[in-house]
Amino acid sequence: MIADQVREFALEKGEGKRLADLRIGLGYTSALLNDGNAGVAYTFKDSLPEGCSVFTGNRPLAGKSIDQVMNYIGSPVLLESSVGIAVANALINRETEGASEGDVLEILELNKDDRVGMVGFFAPLVAPLKKMVRELSIFERSSRMSKGFYPAEKAAEELPACDVALITSTSLINGTMDSLIDSAQKCREIVLLGASTVLAPEIFQHRGVTLLSGVIVTIPANILQIVSEGGGMRFFKNNIKKVNVRTKLR
Repeated sequence: MIADQVREFALEKGEGKRLADLRIGLGYTSALLNDGNAGVAYTFKDSLPEGCSVFTGNRPLAGKSIDQVMNYIGSPVLLESSVGIAVANALINRETEGASEGDVLEILELNKDDRVGMVGFFAPLVAPLKKMVRELSIFERSSRMSKGFYPAEKAAEELPACDVALITSTSLINGTMDSLIDSAQKCREIVLLGASTVLAPEIFQHRGVTLLSGVIVTIPANILQIVSEGGGMRFFKNNIKKVNVRTKLR
């Protein structure tokens, strides 16, 4: 399972480090380490339990060593899984050789005859993609069904017929990433996309993933405040770098 590999990789990176602060917002979860680096992951707010205490894990989280929080990765409790991925991204998503800063569409090589399967709705990409490719199919867990939109459950059936797969990295949080990547093996490009992306080609290159598109937090204090105030990517803009990392095997 990819979640297991992320956990093991993060544990290696996290030796001697601790969680300094954690913010669970309605849009994102953010983790700050004692070395000053931060990471984010999506919050599945629709999965939150009823009541005033939505996180019932082993608290307080601040001050815990990395090995004490890494078991949250892959948890069936989605909020715990978000916490784990946010901490992993604080450990892993840092300046690295070979990363290209900018929007994913500046990196991808698309053809006018391509069929693109988008798992998760990335609104800013939709209009540009429709001008660049033959067909864009969006697989989404929502009631936003209209032309070009399909239920998320259809992704596994349709991705084998696509040339390019854009897969939301929130699928790592909810446990669907492995099956989605497996379904996309015939695609020329398999892209993991979004602020939750773990920028570790060592993990994904053997699974056929060709591009990782995520973020590096550049101003941690601002990100923690934005997350605490219910903000998301729209407000992250000046406090992160969007980066793209090519895997080496494909």
